[in-house]
Amino acid sequence: MGAPVADGYGCGYGYGSGSGFALLIVLFILLIIIGATFWY
Repeated sequence: MGAPVADGYGCGYGYGSGSGFALLIVLFILLIIIGATFWY
């Protein structure tokens, strides 16, 4: 799902299940940060 986005970080990074899960966590943290800025 996020393979093209993860591929931008470096050669094939994000094609593994573990790397994809890490990318999901990063996107989730980014969503929390954006939500916090709009909340306050």
